[in-house]
Amino acid sequence: MAISNFSLEQDIQPLSDFRKNAADFIGRLKREKRSIVLTQHGKSAAVLVDVSEYQQMIDKITLMEELMEADGQIARGEVIAHEDAKQLIRENLAKWK
Repeated sequence: MAISNFSLEQDIQPLSDFRKNAADFIGRLKREKRSIVLTQHGKSAAVLVDVSEYQQMIDKITLMEELMEADGQIARGEVIAHEDAKQLIRENLAKWK
C-alpha cells in the first residue's frame, strides 16, 4: 500500500463527525483509498482503513514476518542444499502415487 498524500484537514476527523456521516466516510474510504484518523476529545482514537488496503497491509506484514524467519534460519545454518531439497520433494511425491 503506497502512502497517499496525507491531509490534516481531510484525514483527521472528530469521532462526532463520523457518527453523523458514517456512510459518507465509508464512501470516501472506498473512493480515495486513504485512511482516516478519528479523534476523541482532541486525541487520536482510531484509524479507518479501506478493506482492500487493510488486506494489502496484512499481506505485506505476513510476507515480512516470513522473510525475517527465513533470514533467521539462514543465520542459524538451518539450510538445505538445492539438490537435497529436490530429492526430498521427489521422495514425498512418490508416497502419493
